[in-house]
Amino acid sequence: MSDRIELIDLCARHAEVASEVELQVVEVLRSGRYVGGAPVAQLEAEMAAQMACAHGVGVGSGTAGLFLGLQALGVSPGDEVILPAVSFFATAGAVLQLGATPVVVDVLPDRPLMDPDLVAAAVTDRTRAVVPVHLFGSAAALPQLGLPVLVDAAQAVGASPAVPVGDVAVVSFYPTKVLGGAGDGGMVVTSDEALATRVRCLANHGGARHEMPGINSRLDAIQAAVVRVHMGRLESRVARRQAIARHLDAAAGGRAVPRDSGSPVTVWALRHSDRIGLAGACEAAGISTRVYYDQPLSERPAMQGRCRVPAPLLQAEAFCQDVLALPCHEALTDEQVDRLTAVLEAWA
Repeated sequence: MSDRIELIDLCARHAEVASEVELQVVEVLRSGRYVGGAPVAQLEAEMAAQMACAHGVGVGSGTAGLFLGLQALGVSPGDEVILPAVSFFATAGAVLQLGATPVVVDVLPDRPLMDPDLVAAAVTDRTRAVVPVHLFGSAAALPQLGLPVLVDAAQAVGASPAVPVGDVAVVSFYPTKVLGGAGDGGMVVTSDEALATRVRCLANHGGARHEMPGINSRLDAIQAAVVRVHMGRLESRVARRQAIARHLDAAAGGRAVPRDSGSPVTVWALRHSDRIGLAGACEAAGISTRVYYDQPLSERPAMQGRCRVPAPLLQAEAFCQDVLALPCHEALTDEQVDRLTAVLEAWA
């Protein structure tokens, strides 16, 4: 089928803002200031405000932001960091890169968010931080245990009201996000000035005098310029996604993964006992689908022998067995939404 419905259409997204994006990129190129500069500083201020924080620090990617945020909180070899069983591997990978141990806890029965009641039981004298993940655009509850909290908010930009960010939070500007750039990029946001300063130093070789062991992970000026243009469309983009999601919800017969009312709908997903059959029906109709999380984090090969799982991950296992994501983005036409709902209604 020629009119295939993709999970995301980056060409259509760029076409909407092409002239403005290309003008801003050319301005950066002509300025000769490719690292830092006005576009980065402006985006840092705008994203901090968007996330209801005082400070933003642009970094090379959301993954780098997780690493730098945890490092700024003092996570080091031998420490433990508690995180949910359902997330992209970068959440755990950042912990492993610091030589710490990921402690994986189960998610809620109705949605793939960290179960806060399980966090307290997982704490030991080695626990250094907790990393709740705001998944698919919905916000996880933050544990109140007196431990440092870093929020993985890579999928939550555009939520209203702004999602809770803990001590520090990380967002991603990967192109497929609701607010994406033209390559890798991310930002660490916090209201703690000392933490923001530490992250900025760590991301820039440890600061001007190299007083700490940092890395090179700065947000490019071109990426900042591109993201700022897209940010001007964020509100309308989210509104369109929410409207489409309501149609999909109605057609799915109660199978849609629950989400917050103000979710930006980073991913629309449902749970179905015959996921393979539904995916095949979608493919026959020219509709792309994806299984974002096919197993809990603890089962990834890189985690074997390097993580701790305090209790069975029953809810996460069930979620990973039956969840399926379908297209729900602002570039969909009404006709394409009708095709999506027709398939969902047949399989409800």
